[in-house]
Amino acid sequence: MAVTDEAILKIKEMIRAGELGPGDRLPPEKELSEALGLSRSSLREAVKALEIIRVLDVRRGDGTYVTSLTPDTLLDAMSFVVDIHQDSSLLELFEVRRILEPAAAAMAAARIAPPDVEELRGLLTALGDSPSVDELVAHDQVFHRRISELAGNAYLTSLLETLSSSTLRARIWRGLSEDGSTERSLTEHRLIVEALARGDAALVAARATVHIDGVAEWLRRAIV
Repeated sequence: MAVTDEAILKIKEMIRAGELGPGDRLPPEKELSEALGLSRSSLREAVKALEIIRVLDVRRGDGTYVTSLTPDTLLDAMSFVVDIHQDSSLLELFEVRRILEPAAAAMAAARIAPPDVEELRGLLTALGDSPSVDELVAHDQVFHRRISELAGNAYLTSLLETLSSSTLRARIWRGLSEDGSTERSLTEHRLIVEALARGDAALVAARATVHIDGVAEWLRRAIV
């Protein structure tokens, strides 16, 4: 079981057992992580996942609380999870991205200049080695949009931007639920940039394909 999944289950068990009820405030992060035998980073990711589905309410500067847990609150928040787990059309969107993004990256390889390469490397440097899921997804959008812009086709850029927005929630959920996905995404981005720096269109396209396939393969498993 993934560490984050274990953390989520432990917090949910506290709620089911009545140790935490609707409106209750969670113990401080250090205290709770020690009580549950979890690292603080795993606990943060679990809290973030439970916040997204409205089991928890994170109030900046105040603390983290259990929500009302009323059906309307939980069902509303679960709509995007239902999208991922029941709507196979998302896979079709990823199939379109798999066709278009490698092609756009290959076109960018023929046009890219040294300052463009440094810009892309700068995006990775600014992100750091251990970004949060939110930071990674925001970076991912900028990174892919910049490469599509370098392809020099405004229609292609616009189409890919639409596809990227349509698959955003799936990428967030993968980042929260799959161990190592953040590190893999960063490594794949670095490999794409290095291929662009070499001007190797075939290599860029291959690495972009692998990158898109990683999320698509996770989604295939998720909707089974």
